[in-house]
Amino acid sequence: MTLGIRRRLLLVVIAAVVVSVAGLVAGFNIVLGRSLDRDSRALVRSRAAVELSSVGVRNGRLTTSETSDARASDAFIWVFAGPRLLERPRTEAAVDQAARALATGPSRFHDVPESDARLYSIPIVDSGKRVGTVVAGVSLSPYEATRGAALIASIVFGVLVLIAVAILVRWLVTASLKPVVRMTRQAAEWSDHDLDQRFALGPPHDELTELAATLDGLLDRVAASLRHERRFSAELSHELRTPLARVLAESELALRRDREPEEYREALEVVRRSADQLSRTVDALVAAARFEAGGDVGLANAGEVAASAAAACAGLAASHEVAVEVVPHAGALRIGVDPDLAERILQPVVENACRYGSSRVQVNVARENSSVVFAIDDDGPGVADDERERIFEPGVRGQGANGSAGAGLGLALSRRLARSVHGDVYAETSADGGRFLIRLPAA
Repeated sequence: MTLGIRRRLLLVVIAAVVVSVAGLVAGFNIVLGRSLDRDSRALVRSRAAVELSSVGVRNGRLTTSETSDARASDAFIWVFAGPRLLERPRTEAAVDQAARALATGPSRFHDVPESDARLYSIPIVDSGKRVGTVVAGVSLSPYEATRGAALIASIVFGVLVLIAVAILVRWLVTASLKPVVRMTRQAAEWSDHDLDQRFALGPPHDELTELAATLDGLLDRVAASLRHERRFSAELSHELRTPLARVLAESELALRRDREPEEYREALEVVRRSADQLSRTVDALVAAARFEAGGDVGLANAGEVAASAAAACAGLAASHEVAVEVVPHAGALRIGVDPDLAERILQPVVENACRYGSSRVQVNVARENSSVVFAIDDDGPGVADDERERIFEPGVRGQGANGSAGAGLGLALSRRLARSVHGDVYAETSADGGRFLIRLPAA
């Protein structure tokens, strides 16, 4: 079973808090234990010192006087004159035996585990000679009780802190991740139904706004990809419609009745040319897509590209009784564009000139700086100033169409393909008719 990020964060934080609280509880009890041990040692040492101050030597004999500390209920005081016991408290035999063992030897502490008592011995010295020993004791039961109570209280406190932190962390994690979950679901819903929606939280200044900006960028790329696919589909259908219609029409005409072999040969030749145009169209669109994805641009002869585009429009020019003339450059010009792609850029513009021209279409090839410019002129009605940009929008046709066939996608396709290879297509106003300029990078 895979845990969600919220549960993983909660478990990590709780584990860290458990370790921290356990360390604090253990540290507190260690410090408290050392402090109680130090206090008990100080207490028994001070009792021994008080008792020692009350002991005197007269005529070579030890004398003692009762003090308030010695009369305390928990005060254990032994006074020895050499090995002889002068004063002893009422206590357990184990404690009394341990005190007798301290009557000789240096000053030291001794714990009696059987009675939970601590003893301390201090020698009695007179004129540089040891004449006796004072042994003081204290019960460790209050200290042990304090240590036990503190341990239980600290554990209970640690558990309460752990519960409070777990509740707080759960609330914080849930509250922090809720906007992320909501934004993710909204982005998924928008990507399916409404790609125009955006979070639009402004410049990123924290994690959530950075996520929103990232999702907005992702939605932008998805929307652009879908627009590109739709545009590619429209352009593909536009470019393939004419040759496909020609293939179907020629096939139906050839199959309508039996014909002579020469007539079949002519029909097949038309079909072959149309199929070849289909193939070159697909290759050009694929080349454009490959270049947009970072592929090789290719090389082509500008004059040959212009001649091929004019030849591809020969049928349309004949049907409109328009003569197409290609005026090549004096020297060979090379463009840094795939030949089929370059032809697909020129052909829609030449076709447009054939549709709108009255009797003449001229294609001039020249070089300007680092570009090769194709100028397509016709003697038609020309392009109005307010239409110079609008006619390059998909589905838009100029006012001079006058019912001529066309879907208004050719010029849009030509400009998009040209711009995909860092070129451009634009219209100019001319007193003699229509004029379009195609600028492609020179090789």
